Amino acid sequence: MSRAFVKDAEDKADDLPDRPLSPHRNLVTKEGLAAIEAALGRFKAAHRAAIDKSDTHAAAAAQREIRYWRARRASAEVITPSTDKNRASFGMTVTLRRADGRKQTFRIVGEDEADPPRGTVSYVCPLARAVLTYAPGETVEIAGEEAVILEIR
Repeated sequence: MSRAFVKDAEDKADDLPDRPLSPHRNLVTKEGLAAIEAALGRFKAAHRAAIDKSDTHAAAAAQREIRYWRARRASAEVITPSTDKNRASFGMTVTLRRADGRKQTFRIVGEDEADPPRGTVSYVCPLARAVLTYAPGETVEIAGEEAVILEIR
């Protein structure tokens, strides 16, 4: 019989490599922790559904996600935003005016929470790093251009 018709052990999907974990601290907002819990729940349900359908590839993919989100939950450090609006910090929303005159508003959040099109950026990204610890009225450098922090809330 030809090897083409024999199912090999390498066809097994349960050996998917783990998703890489960030080397940075896993800082999260309260909402970020809730999102981690929700993701974990979704992938557990997907895993159960895949097992019920005997879909080993889908089960392995879901199991991989479960491992990732469990690790992220285990390392999560919930940070409550500071009440001091005089310095930009984790969990705060910052509005600045770019050199070209446009305003930009974003919230500084954890890596898994970041979604720039929705106005959230990771605390480790260059934009967030440029404004962290600065106050309204101060000028910061972003991508080689100056920007002025207008508001922190």
